[in-house]
Amino acid sequence: MRAVTWHGRADVQVDTVPDPTLQEDTDVVVEITSSGICGSDLHLIEVMAPFMTKGDVMGHEPMGVVREVGSAVTAVKPGDRVVVPFNISCGTCWMCSQGLQSQCETTQNREQGFGASLFGYTKLYGQVPGGQAEYLRVPFGNTLPIKVPDGPSDDRFVYLSDVLPTSWQAVQYAATPPGGTLLVLGLGPIGDMCTRIAAHLGLRVVASDVVPERLARATARGTEVIASTDQDDVVGEIREKTDGRGADAVIDAVGMEAHGSPGAQLAQKATAILPDALMAQVMKVAGIDRLAAFNTAIEAVRRGGTVSLSGVYGGATDPVPLMRMFDKQIQLRMGQANVWRWVPDILPLLVDGDPLGVDDFATHRVPLEQAPQAYADFREKKDGAVKVLLQP
Repeated sequence: MRAVTWHGRADVQVDTVPDPTLQEDTDVVVEITSSGICGSDLHLIEVMAPFMTKGDVMGHEPMGVVREVGSAVTAVKPGDRVVVPFNISCGTCWMCSQGLQSQCETTQNREQGFGASLFGYTKLYGQVPGGQAEYLRVPFGNTLPIKVPDGPSDDRFVYLSDVLPTSWQAVQYAATPPGGTLLVLGLGPIGDMCTRIAAHLGLRVVASDVVPERLARATARGTEVIASTDQDDVVGEIREKTDGRGADAVIDAVGMEAHGSPGAQLAQKATAILPDALMAQVMKVAGIDRLAAFNTAIEAVRRGGTVSLSGVYGGATDPVPLMRMFDKQIQLRMGQANVWRWVPDILPLLVDGDPLGVDDFATHRVPLEQAPQAYADFREKKDGAVKVLLQP
């Protein structure tokens, strides 16, 4: 089959790789019909490169049609349409029963000290082949795939794999009080979807970004925008909008590669100099993120407010301003999205209509063979690229 594979920093290619097969009696094989490129995929060709291996199949936002099922699979059958969550969870362990599928005890990567395995995402998370491919082996066929109805296009459901639950969790973790103000930092796919979910839930939403197309998308749906990511600008404007207090809650939808952190950016680029095996060990004990967005969140949130992190962070020695956070009595919540925890809340919104605007959320739909150029355009924010769907 054809698949998007990792070949090095800023280097993805489309190769022919072996077709997936059933390995356990609870496995299913899904023929992929759509698969998104995620902002965290870009981390794999930059900061997280030391944890990748040439030939790794990428992608963790797929959906498609079941083609094969193991002998013990009863929940789905060939021909069923399914979305595949990005985190690989058994659905039956204690963590899964608590709605913490991203911490699944069956697939935790204990040797690495990390949580549940992820499709297409580094040695730290199991190095499981991903879904930017023609076919995908999916374990836990009775509990992991999300069965969705026929009829609407893939765009209606594909974001259940990651974008929707990640954004929904970010908004829930922000815990903005009724009538309160939520500030979203970054209007990439997750930040954009956070603004839509928050507005749907009746919150006042303000968002910060500098990319004109992204600001226009948010404005068109009623979001108040701040056309800057400079900390002083963002903090000043959000305080003007909130009687001087700051936002009740802030979602940092940017993460580890935020602009405005020159020292950390230099440290991250240094990872390209050392051999990957050595750099991987260094990053585990001395890695540092660009914290411009995080620091803006700390300053922009009101005293007693909440900061919700959905942007991915991977630093081991990040200088967190604990004195400032303690003094402001800030609550901080974060983590990989627990996909199945939120599916019952989200799926009805996709079946009964399109209040979140998912049908036209993608800005680009391209064939799988054009993935390298799509990655480059998304990375450089060219041609208004916000969300790219690959279609094998």
